[in-house]
Amino acid sequence: MAKLYTMPGTCALAPNIAIAWLAAPIEIHNLAYGDHKKDDYLAINPKGKVPALQFDDGDVLTEAAAILAYIGAAYGNEDYARDKRLGRKEAEALSYMTSEVHADYGPHFAAQRFADSEAAQQEVKNKAYGKLAQHYERMNAVLKNSGTDWYLGEQSFADAYLYVLCRWIEQTPLSIDDYPALKAHRQRMEANEGVKIALKRQGMEPIRETKSA
Repeated sequence: MAKLYTMPGTCALAPNIAIAWLAAPIEIHNLAYGDHKKDDYLAINPKGKVPALQFDDGDVLTEAAAILAYIGAAYGNEDYARDKRLGRKEAEALSYMTSEVHADYGPHFAAQRFADSEAAQQEVKNKAYGKLAQHYERMNAVLKNSGTDWYLGEQSFADAYLYVLCRWIEQTPLSIDDYPALKAHRQRMEANEGVKIALKRQGMEPIRETKSA
């Protein structure tokens, strides 16, 4: 059986959710934080990151967008609509979320890679938060304009990755309350059975919402 390597708090939650939604026969192996840098895991994924999907023959697929594309192609069914338009828009949305929004979290997660002094690191972080605010405004508008509960108008893996990003915002000075469509989406996702399963498998808890003043 193929195995998906995950770790608490990471974007590996998105393919974990996809696997739960499709009941795909893929085992979840949740690493303790730090194990992704140990030799055993580096032999599987030399990048030292999650997610990684290891197949029975030993081949390994990395990068969340690529893993999500594989899961959808291999296990998509009638309950998970994959018409051509949705497929194109899903690929576009996932590319944006993984290569732009996720990338702009870099200074937040590892400011030391971008600057040496503490003051310079804080400046880099502040610039990143400005970029992230623009991303959240854009994603909030897309979801609001979809006219449905789903980011692209229909359920897709973009919703799984968006949920990850709407969890990460809690680590920043930004507030989910400024993006009401995204906040409502996060609440709906946390009530979703597949999401509950994925969170439990990854050793994570739902976000505890606080009431706005």
